[in-house]
Amino acid sequence: MPMKKLFFIICCTLSIYAPAVWPENLEDHAEIHKSAMSFIQSKTQGMPGKVLIKVDEVDSRLALAACAQLEAFLPAGASMLGKTSVGVRCNEKNGWSVFISASITTTMNMLVSSKPLQQGQVINVGDYSIQSGEISQPGVVTDEAQVVGKVIKISIGAGQLFKQDMFRPPYAVIQGQTVQIISEGQGFKLRTEGQAMNNAAAGQPAQVKVPSGQVISGVAKSNGVVEVRQ
Repeated sequence: MPMKKLFFIICCTLSIYAPAVWPENLEDHAEIHKSAMSFIQSKTQGMPGKVLIKVDEVDSRLALAACAQLEAFLPAGASMLGKTSVGVRCNEKNGWSVFISASITTTMNMLVSSKPLQQGQVINVGDYSIQSGEISQPGVVTDEAQVVGKVIKISIGAGQLFKQDMFRPPYAVIQGQTVQIISEGQGFKLRTEGQAMNNAAAGQPAQVKVPSGQVISGVAKSNGVVEVRQ
């Protein structure tokens, strides 16, 4: 066999069986992926339920300089639930940043309506049921205390998933209502009446018109009381 042909065969054989080596001057994609995964695991550690994390692989065409100071971070506007992305950057001179797609879901109890519910209805036990399922979006109601006694803002059908933005606290003060105004200061406490100019739940700002025609600002309390602090 000619020497040149034999040399060619040996080189091809070595290239097939030699282990793959990542270039020393390029960052190993596995390390970037590991950094992103560890970051998400640390951020979701305290989340209730069973959390499932999936981090996409780094684009194989991406060539980044080797880095000894990798740092993962959450990009602005990204969420730690559902489809999201995680950033990994190199904190060295002439560093770089890369963004990796990820998916975070959690399996836990959630509340769904057990019957049609009308706008303005106060939610009570019996208006909902508890089901176990996979949650991949923020704002899902997972605790009865988040909705019982609150008012539904929109009408919903039976079997619909409860979300926190569907509900509001009941109004303590209603627009047009005659309310009691309590004003307290150092060494005095005054009580008078006025007309509420807006709806307000307990703890929310309330505008009240007093008999003189002046509009004053206070904080709504329970049972039609507005507190004005001096």
